[in-house]
Amino acid sequence: MFKEFKEFIARGNVMELAVGVIIAGAFATIVASLTSDLLMPIIGFFAAGVDFSDLALTLGSPEFDADGNVIAGTGVQLTYGNFIQTVIDFLILAFVVFLLVKGYNNFLRRKEETPDEVPPAPSKEEVLLTEIRDLLARRPV
Repeated sequence: MFKEFKEFIARGNVMELAVGVIIAGAFATIVASLTSDLLMPIIGFFAAGVDFSDLALTLGSPEFDADGNVIAGTGVQLTYGNFIQTVIDFLILAFVVFLLVKGYNNFLRRKEETPDEVPPAPSKEEVLLTEIRDLLARRPV
């Protein structure tokens, strides 16, 4: 069983997949930073200063202590702003992946459409030998 596992891991596809997952994880943090640090403030500015990460709905009535702080466990907060942020992150990531796949497919299509080198014309000797072969093939036996 260990030998089979070793062979499975040693295959190139598994290593490529592992590298892809690691790169995707790093890329996801870049996209998250792009949306939360650059795009969401711009969207919030045009949406009258709304910060999506602060959007929440409180269920139940929270209890406050003497200092005005919410006592933990009293009232449930649904932070739907974080969900909106995550959906926007996903849409941006999906769009970037779409562009990458589209570019890759165009590259492959362009590579397939490039005509191969035209073979050189046959020499005079080859033409003559072809004619002789054809005449011999048509000759009655």
